[in-house]
Amino acid sequence: MSRCSNFFFFILILTTVYSLPAHAQLFNPCDPKATNETKQLFYSMQRLKGAGTIFGHHDDTAYGVGWCFVNDQSDVKSVTGVYPALYGWDLAKIEHDSVRDINGVPFKYQKQLVREAYQRGSINTFCWHIDNPANGKTAWDTTMRTVATILPGGPNHETYKQWLDKAAAYMADLKSDDGEQIPILFRPFHELTGNWFWWCANTCTPDEFKQLWRFTIDYLRQTKKLHNLLIVFSEADFNSEEEFMQRYPGNGYVDFIGFDNYCFKNVEDYKYNLDTRLGIIGDIAKRNNKLTCLPETGYEQIPQANWWTTVLQPILAKHQPSYAMVWRNGRPDHYYAPYPGQISEADFKLFFASPQVIFENRIAPLGVYGKYVLKK
Repeated sequence: MSRCSNFFFFILILTTVYSLPAHAQLFNPCDPKATNETKQLFYSMQRLKGAGTIFGHHDDTAYGVGWCFVNDQSDVKSVTGVYPALYGWDLAKIEHDSVRDINGVPFKYQKQLVREAYQRGSINTFCWHIDNPANGKTAWDTTMRTVATILPGGPNHETYKQWLDKAAAYMADLKSDDGEQIPILFRPFHELTGNWFWWCANTCTPDEFKQLWRFTIDYLRQTKKLHNLLIVFSEADFNSEEEFMQRYPGNGYVDFIGFDNYCFKNVEDYKYNLDTRLGIIGDIAKRNNKLTCLPETGYEQIPQANWWTTVLQPILAKHQPSYAMVWRNGRPDHYYAPYPGQISEADFKLFFASPQVIFENRIAPLGVYGKYVLKK
């Protein structure tokens, strides 16, 4: 995109963001003690509602198709010339004092990449494929009713608290060059309505899950004094508001509501589910002062050349979730964002140029943390 067209898009965003109706009331984060930068980010993301969906990519600057741990590298940037506006990361293995996360990224390097994204004016989000605290096996171990054992009074409660301590220490130490804590969109226990993680619906009751969620957030806030988190509640499949709300922990424990939804060979099913579910959570969000999001999505290997502009973009434009993030580019057979030469490269450039999606070049000048980062 030319510097001139980029300037006019910046003016369009500013006009949209700062011309809210007088009655439009910004709502506060669910943490009443959220840091100033965290509150400003949440307010900014509310103001951006209607100006476009923030686009993200998991582990974007850590590795990609054919490369790993290269400074200033990104498959998204290699195609568009611009980084995404949101970066996904994983805390998995921090609970074991590992030097690397679940995907092999050194935590020291991950911390550097989080800081760089923040300094450029973009947003960071963390999930946690936390291992099973009851037996030390992976997050995908569903052989026992783990949740009940790690609640207060349970035999594995102390182990779980120790693991929370390690995650909290890491997130507290995510700081900018100026020393303030970097705001994080924290997404624990994702895909909770599935049946593949130890915290999923097949291994605990709705009440047990809600107890776990509330204990976790209260412990991070009250015991660990962690106030740089915006909390993301992210389900898997659901088909009604009643289903979505069955395990909802309450408004005091959630800032964003969303779900993970991947595209497979039946693209029409994906479109229907995405459209229907975004509509359901859109109604819930309006009534409860929350923002909607699509924390994980994408089409593995993106075999449809025009998937970005004919499948994903129209649905995002219709429902305007706060952000949408595609999954990682882990291997030549496992990737969700295009790279140079990939079949959907040209279409992704059109997607990037659309005013309905926001990449880093469009979010950085807005100063979403109350600070302005004007890139040359």
